[in-house]
Amino acid sequence: MTDMPKSVDIHEEGPREGFQIEPGPISTEDKIRLIEALAETGLHHIQACSFVNPRVVPGWADAAEVVAGFRAREGVDYTALWFNGNGLERALAFRDKLHITGSISLTASEGFTRKNLNRSHAENLEAMRKQTALHISHGVPVERIGVMAAFGCNYQGDITTEQVISTLEDGFAIAAEHGATIERISLADTMGWAAPPRIERVVGEVRSRWPDQKIGLHLHDTRGLAVANAHAGLRMGVAQFDSTAGGLGGCPFAGQKGAAGNICTEELVMLCEEMGIHTGVDLDALIEVARMAEGIVGHVLPSELIHAGSLANFRRAAA
Repeated sequence: MTDMPKSVDIHEEGPREGFQIEPGPISTEDKIRLIEALAETGLHHIQACSFVNPRVVPGWADAAEVVAGFRAREGVDYTALWFNGNGLERALAFRDKLHITGSISLTASEGFTRKNLNRSHAENLEAMRKQTALHISHGVPVERIGVMAAFGCNYQGDITTEQVISTLEDGFAIAAEHGATIERISLADTMGWAAPPRIERVVGEVRSRWPDQKIGLHLHDTRGLAVANAHAGLRMGVAQFDSTAGGLGGCPFAGQKGAAGNICTEELVMLCEEMGIHTGVDLDALIEVARMAEGIVGHVLPSELIHAGSLANFRRAAA
């Protein structure tokens, strides 16, 4: 067991991951409104959009318009997602506004690689070699290895720790080939298979293998265990989490229609506050933004705090 962190780094992905899965069109103006509101809560990392094929992800056909339209707040890193050279070129057009770094994105499940990217694992490794070289050639640092389906897969079943380690070894080999210095490992529970013992086991093995790497968790609340899994991660010393306001989002290729999205940012913030871990986020302001998000998408979001509010208000009333 590693000492719990004194503070955490929260990467808000609500705009990007949330709006990509919504069936109804979300206006460019509403996307901009949410991004700007999130930046006022104390969050320092906001993933604003995806530069992806609009035929595959029509919810982000307006990515360029959104990035051009929002007012950037000083001290906030705005990021984007892309999967190929065309997406990178589109992101680089906004290099003055976006914090652009590269990732080596792999999957511990070949079944999900085929479903998500229409590639075999070997084909994806080759694609990541080419993408890493492309990043380096454009002066974009490659600092992160991400592993999707690191805790289990709807298409392949349980994922062993050995599979996760092997996938990461592939990622570090690609980084070494291109002289990239990896600073962070991200482990994604893409389809909500994780439970606290599995979090402890996988994080423990990864840290044992790469003790100098920062480890982040990307948690989905598919089966209601995201907060419990975050708690397990915090107790293991994890200090970086991806999350979405209101629990927006979910993976459109996970094969589980109607599943809950990511861990709710406001629930993660409250968990940290109750554990004495600093987030730098105004929880009550964040809850209001989550309510805004619920109004924008036009349906109930998974967050309990949207309806219950924070404990701070009740403590003040009781006092």
